[in-house]
Amino acid sequence: MSHQSSASLPPGLYIVATPIGNLGDITFRAVETLGACDGVACEDTRVTGKLLKHLGLSKPLWRYDDHAGDKDRSRLVESMRTRAVALVSDAGTPLVSDPGYRLVREAREAGIEITSIPGACAVVVGLTLSGLPNDRFLFAGFIPSKEKARRDLFSELADVPSTLIFYETAPRLVKSLEAIGATLPKRDIAVARELTKLHEECRTGTAEDLIGHYEAHPAKGEIVLLVGPPSAAPPSADDAEALLVEALATLKPSQAAAQVSKATGIDRKALYARALELRGE
Repeated sequence: MSHQSSASLPPGLYIVATPIGNLGDITFRAVETLGACDGVACEDTRVTGKLLKHLGLSKPLWRYDDHAGDKDRSRLVESMRTRAVALVSDAGTPLVSDPGYRLVREAREAGIEITSIPGACAVVVGLTLSGLPNDRFLFAGFIPSKEKARRDLFSELADVPSTLIFYETAPRLVKSLEAIGATLPKRDIAVARELTKLHEECRTGTAEDLIGHYEAHPAKGEIVLLVGPPSAAPPSADDAEALLVEALATLKPSQAAAQVSKATGIDRKALYARALELRGE
């Protein structure tokens, strides 16, 4: 059944998220936008052509990928003054680890109206499946292919108090896990692959566990690699002393020692002895 729309859209740029695997994940709004736009700028016309055919749509397709130059971008932006142009990537949300931001920036500078139609994103899907802390996370894009650059990246991010999220290819997965094991030891790791597809998998464990598994069972498909945040640093003696002084303002030495011991993991008897010293007892 055709979803071709007779409705028109105001001129401008429409950033449209497409499925990352399961075609059922496209939104109603994305279908309506693709049906009403004047043309689609895409990474690969063959990939986008298949999606549009599945949706019963036919639109002019303009290639816009890593190799697009300044003239291509300026020509596309100029067309947005009179036409509604949809921007899609091969899969997922455009501009997430792809060069589309240059087009958005130039369109904004030209005063073009910009609308984003949200949808599937592998970063978010991987995070929600992983079971890793999600109150703070950092997406760091694709992992470098060279060993030194790979280790330098992980070392640079070692102290970031957030779950780290990367894109990786299946052939390089084990090498990246080895680099994580060397630079970010004892971290919880999740490998999320083939997301939303038939063979979706999210496997968790240490670097050593995952290396052993994927050496025996080489990974296939596109991968989201997640690394849990560093463990909180143990409280120092000065930290415990400050907490103890604060607690003694309202509590008895035994109560203060118990409270600080629970908060820091420091031996309660040692804290009680110190509390008595601070009280002059």
